[in-house]
Amino acid sequence: MKKNKSILYSIAIVVALIIVNAISSSVYQRFDLTKDNRYTLSDASKSLVNDLDSPLIIDVFLEGDFPSEFRLLQTEVRQIVDEFQLKSNRIVVNYIDPIKDENTRQQYIEELTKQGLEPYINTDNSTGKVTQDIIFPWAYASYKNGRVKIPLLKRSITQGLQEQINNSVQSLEYAFADGFSKLVNAKSKKIAILKGNGQLDDIYIADFLQTIRPYYNLAQFTLDSVATNPQGTLDKLQDYDLIISAKPSITFSENEKLVLDQYTMNGGKSLWLTESVVMDKDSLYNEAGTGVSIMRDLNLNDFFFKYGVRVNPTLVKDLYSAPIMLSIGEGSQAQMQPIQWQYSPLAASNPNHPITKNLNLVKFDFASPIDTLKNKIKKSILLQSSPKSQLEGAPTTISLANVTQAPDETTYDKGPQNLAVLLEGEFTSVYDKRVLPFKVTNFKSKSVDTKMVVISDGNVVKNEVIKNRPLELGFDQLTGKSFGNKEFLLNTVNYLLDDTGLINIRAKEISVAFLDADKVKDSKGTWQFINIALPLILLAVFGFVFNYLRKRKYAS
Repeated sequence: MKKNKSILYSIAIVVALIIVNAISSSVYQRFDLTKDNRYTLSDASKSLVNDLDSPLIIDVFLEGDFPSEFRLLQTEVRQIVDEFQLKSNRIVVNYIDPIKDENTRQQYIEELTKQGLEPYINTDNSTGKVTQDIIFPWAYASYKNGRVKIPLLKRSITQGLQEQINNSVQSLEYAFADGFSKLVNAKSKKIAILKGNGQLDDIYIADFLQTIRPYYNLAQFTLDSVATNPQGTLDKLQDYDLIISAKPSITFSENEKLVLDQYTMNGGKSLWLTESVVMDKDSLYNEAGTGVSIMRDLNLNDFFFKYGVRVNPTLVKDLYSAPIMLSIGEGSQAQMQPIQWQYSPLAASNPNHPITKNLNLVKFDFASPIDTLKNKIKKSILLQSSPKSQLEGAPTTISLANVTQAPDETTYDKGPQNLAVLLEGEFTSVYDKRVLPFKVTNFKSKSVDTKMVVISDGNVVKNEVIKNRPLELGFDQLTGKSFGNKEFLLNTVNYLLDDTGLINIRAKEISVAFLDADKVKDSKGTWQFINIALPLILLAVFGFVFNYLRKRKYAS
């Protein structure tokens, strides 16, 4: 009886193992056991690839023999791509080392660079010998007739390589999801680029427009028709989901303000890049090297005041600022040198808001401070100057000659100044309980839930122009440095238009642990001894003890 039970028990185990094996071979499941869920795709990412009806091809150029930091990034890229592939069998991935073949290396480098895939030159002198590696931290994504480039490395002029890699790992899912979104999602939201009040010409916002065009439908919208048909202008404006006013310089009429106010009351979103002081760096490049800052009244003070902010008619000077290139010396001895320019604050971002999380410094030029006022509107400070800031009133004479003089740091004691503010909630109309400039159909004194961003410097969106060609937004031609202006504005537009899927991916926190290079260098000998010499010593001790015991056993 016992023998039969044993046989049945064994058969049952075998059958159970066969069933489990059959089930496991047909059902594949991965478990993300990381504390930060770094390998778990968000719902927004999954939705982008779930319904692909054509192959989505990814070409990854981050291949080769890299330093440890880039090996980490390389591994993380493969992991996130694998996760996308698990969600769709239409994703095809090619891993390409563009400099592997010496015969085609230079050709690849030139072609990829021309396409905007700037290589990273990694210099390593940790071993006492200086070596340089050319690395292409980029990928291409192609779908149907479209192709987009995907940056795998978030570069920063103020961070070391480890910090850049850390931020890059955190942003990998967003980088791929953002690229896929451009290829897969049809554009549905409409943006009106306001004209008619002295806003920047298109050539000076060309790179910004080029950046947001893959996501949204863009159109110019002038308020000139307000003078003859204000209600019709308002009706047309309400067809747009967002309005952008880039550095207006001509006063807004009361009719125009009412149109803009009612647009907001009906749920329209807006991005304002406005100034209370007139001053441009170009106006300093004259024989005297001076210019005068003057106050600018756009008739918008009550407009913003009612909504909860005030752009003050002063300038922010900051010890933590971008440089300006000046000719130092006389005659043939003169040389162009970068000198700190306190009128160009490098704004620090709010690390707790998805718009500005993991964002590079944003460059301002002649910015004004923004006060927040008490009302029911929720206000989030997006960008601030450093604590070492000073306020300068207008009008005042600004001279390039002062740049070469060391600033008195004791006078830079005004603390951080708000330079960009997000407003969210139910707004109260500027014209609530006031006589209306014209009769409005269905006037609203309270808005539905909506959003607005106010930035106190129009130059944040302004790209440089060389030989009638716009440069990349945030790139300083003279110093060769890049800032976070473009990414900040793109994130702002995404947030205002409720593209919260991509924004929430950006906010994902991932902790990356790195070895301390200094500690590794200092304790190199100790760890070499532990890993090489110590095992040999232990082996020798074991052999000696073993032989001793063996001889003792057989000697007796």
